[in-house]
Amino acid sequence: MIPLFSRISAAAVLGLGLSAATAQTPERSVWFDSAGASLTESIPLGNGRLGASFFGMVEEETVILNESGMWSGSPQEADRMDAHKALPEIKRLLLEGRNAEAEALVNANFTCAGRGSGYGGGANDPYGSYQILAKLHIVDRSESSDTVVKNYRRELDLATATYRHSFERGGVGYIRESFASRPDEALVVRFTASEAGGLDLDFSLSREERMQVEPLGADALLMTGQLNDGYGGEDGVRYAGVLKASARGGEVRSEEGRLEVRGADEVIVYFTTANDIAKRSFAGRMVEDPIATAKLDLAGVESYSFEELKRRHVAAFREYYGRVSLQLGSEELAASRAKVATPQRLVDHWEGVDDPDLAALYFDFGRYLLISSSRPGGQPANLQGIWSDTIQTPWNGDWHANINVQMNYWPAELCNLSELHEPMFKLIESLVEPGRKTAKAYYDAEGWVSFLLANPWGFTSPGESASWGSTVSCSAWLCQHLWDHYLFTKDEAFLRWAYPILKDSAVFYSQMLMEDTRTGWLVTCPSNSPESAFKLANGETVHVSMGPTIDQQLLRYLFGACIEAAEILGQDPEFAAELAEKSARLAPTQIGSDGRVMEWLEEYEEVDPHHRHISHLWGLYPGNEIHPETTPQLAAAARKTLERRGDGGTGWSLAHKLNLWARLGDGDRVHKLMRALLKPADVKTPEFNFSGGTYPNLYDAHPPFQIDGNFGGTAAIAESLLQSDGKRIVLLPALPSEWKEGYVSGLRARGGFEVSLIWSEGMLKQAEVRSDFSGEVEALYGSESRSLVFAAGETKLLEF
Repeated sequence: MIPLFSRISAAAVLGLGLSAATAQTPERSVWFDSAGASLTESIPLGNGRLGASFFGMVEEETVILNESGMWSGSPQEADRMDAHKALPEIKRLLLEGRNAEAEALVNANFTCAGRGSGYGGGANDPYGSYQILAKLHIVDRSESSDTVVKNYRRELDLATATYRHSFERGGVGYIRESFASRPDEALVVRFTASEAGGLDLDFSLSREERMQVEPLGADALLMTGQLNDGYGGEDGVRYAGVLKASARGGEVRSEEGRLEVRGADEVIVYFTTANDIAKRSFAGRMVEDPIATAKLDLAGVESYSFEELKRRHVAAFREYYGRVSLQLGSEELAASRAKVATPQRLVDHWEGVDDPDLAALYFDFGRYLLISSSRPGGQPANLQGIWSDTIQTPWNGDWHANINVQMNYWPAELCNLSELHEPMFKLIESLVEPGRKTAKAYYDAEGWVSFLLANPWGFTSPGESASWGSTVSCSAWLCQHLWDHYLFTKDEAFLRWAYPILKDSAVFYSQMLMEDTRTGWLVTCPSNSPESAFKLANGETVHVSMGPTIDQQLLRYLFGACIEAAEILGQDPEFAAELAEKSARLAPTQIGSDGRVMEWLEEYEEVDPHHRHISHLWGLYPGNEIHPETTPQLAAAARKTLERRGDGGTGWSLAHKLNLWARLGDGDRVHKLMRALLKPADVKTPEFNFSGGTYPNLYDAHPPFQIDGNFGGTAAIAESLLQSDGKRIVLLPALPSEWKEGYVSGLRARGGFEVSLIWSEGMLKQAEVRSDFSGEVEALYGSESRSLVFAAGETKLLEF
């Protein structure tokens, strides 16, 4: 038997070496052969801040315009300043097992003051809502006698982040191209026709409320407005946008709130926008005058030709997108399936057509979405990224912190997009100061805490209901992202910045912990396992408890991160010792009499055994407390837990389960759930009746559209191919048998490593590992391992 790490030639097997194979980045697109009628059939563009969604209508097109700072609302006083006075009684009741009475007290005293998030509809409340910027209307005024449209195609080229819409009508060919440029901070749209003078187009802007439009010379429109601050005052976000049309041949004129282009050979439309959210919040472009900034951006974009603008845009986008390449299945099969329109590919795949490349398309689309909705200096990707077509975005389009915003950033490090994590870090930083007040008000504790809800205005209070709003460990989960970024990058300067945030979070939790007098364990109190309910012995349904499993796992992680960070930085040895002592007393992750991981301290009956949240498996993923090799009994219990939870679920729930099964090393279960995630969203079956699946444009279906499932699914695909903990790199840990051949390049591993892999016939053939630092790591494949010693910047090639 030849050892897996012997020097046999993968090049001989595959006909090309690793570097040559992975240099051939597959070209992929999301494409349609008909127009769309909803946001989930649109094609999204984005530069991290400015977004647009195209539906591909021929005669009357509407383009949804977005900007990440379009938030209504403003800071509010949502803390109950005397809430801590009810804490002793809440604790006493929970210790006595009187959870229903404790929950009543939590609802009365331990929720937020006022309307909080507006119960998920806060557009006109102080909490606010992320909102649509405007609609760009495009009307084709050409007088063609032939209204039949032929050769229709609209597509998003993922490798260049460009939109292209082509069709024929009346013997004339038309092409519409667009991109959202980060270097030039503009949406650019070009219209061309095969017939000279064949373009007659009208352009206008609209919004349901709070917008005025006026002409800006003969070829431009200026839109201005101010969003609701939630108090009926004039302190809301101010915004502006400029729309300009430039024609080659023909003429442009401004008429009654619209731009009219007649008889043109080519039309280029520019849209720029700015707002002043950065003056009021933690992120965004620092803008004093939105009108002046939008005009300045327009002057800049006009100084380049369309081709120059496109080249600049593509180069900036490729800086991120080009880092990773993935091929699943044969290139011949992928090329064949790529000829099928994306919505039909989803249907075919669900009906059993072999299409492993569809998962790779989904992976690339997820990377595209993160690049397009999260850039350094900006707002984090929200529940819909940056794409919303309404004033009242579902659940306010905010940052839910009991899994959703965290899932948005699960691909960031592993998929080599580490810089795009920065908006998340700034959000976390923004919660520290208001979170100090919340910690004092509710727990009379030092440090800081935040709960489920987060917005640009520093909302850290509990939610409106104890049933979902009292999960106290959300800020600990946020802090995981700070430590994990350090584990991937070993960036000590970043750690010095992040450590005070981590430490003050740990200070809060170390002070708020109470002793469960029945066991001697330290537990959080009160809290709940996110959105999940259980039954008491008397049949009552409750949510509030002491020490739900997720809390205990998160605090072990947070305390461990602080202890290690303090040692690295040479700080706070006494506090680290205190955390070590308290960590040892935290309630452990327990296995119930049925062999499953217990969700609560006691073996309660779940109200919904198939609940979408699987929070008590946080320690399996994204945590590192449970692993088949290091904790086999807990891993087996986690498997039973997943079996009982079932394979159905909302889009993001399926994505979480995908990552959990990947951590368990079950590639075939990964494939089964990947198939469920890619199920057309309108399909219902007995097994997947409540599954969201995927919309025609590959958006994740919660339903409605929530982008977290896209990012969670992207992370799961990568997690199936590569896992790491800083000391070990596991190669192809959960490869589905259906992905018999393929390659991936550019994935990142904890410890500062970059990894590329080639496999064939389900077996690894080559691995290339580059280390940013000098040091040692153990590489694992199946039952084989090798210790690799690196100099800084060294690359090692392993052939199997």
